[in-house]
Amino acid sequence: MIEENVYQGFLKSLLAGRLSECHAVVTQLLDAKTEIRDLYINLFQRSMYEVGELWENNRITVANEHLATSITESLLSLVYPSIFATERSGKKAVVSCSANEFHQIGGKMVADIMELNGWDGHFLGANTPPEEMTKFIDEVRPDVVGISLSIPANIGNLVHGIEVVKADFPDMDLLIGGQAFRWIGQDAIRHYTNTDYVSSLDALESLLGGS
Repeated sequence: MIEENVYQGFLKSLLAGRLSECHAVVTQLLDAKTEIRDLYINLFQRSMYEVGELWENNRITVANEHLATSITESLLSLVYPSIFATERSGKKAVVSCSANEFHQIGGKMVADIMELNGWDGHFLGANTPPEEMTKFIDEVRPDVVGISLSIPANIGNLVHGIEVVKADFPDMDLLIGGQAFRWIGQDAIRHYTNTDYVSSLDALESLLGGS
């Protein structure tokens, strides 16, 4: 477990936009053999949730939020050699952000955690049109599809995306998540079959462990 003083120091550097200090923290944790899932859940995810809350409450600017996200995305690359060294399970996932959703780091971390668990995680990035996503699904034939939503106002785009995927692949298992659901709840997606809400990277790991 990452010590609280280490996390708080990382968060302070992240909010100040000090990339070199954040890089040093992650490097030191990797050198200390910190588990990759610990880094993702208790450093990257936790800090991104806190940054998101600060932005939602107007305690930091959009620029601050974008910079913190950009820094975190750059830090993920430090962890990739360990992630992709994991033995492959033969399972595949397609992970995307909802249309008009430009906050992609949550979806990226989901794909990385799947890679850590031996899956091939195909991450399509931000603002993916659902019609283009279904073309890729048809090409790859994944075991599961994940869609991320960070901004509550984009819920209509998410619902449209689910319906487009379900129209072409009615039996496809869907994983839906993202920070938006911390504010809007899950009512909009409850009635879809084979569709699970994933509240965190911890919950994703538990789900993958049972698959």
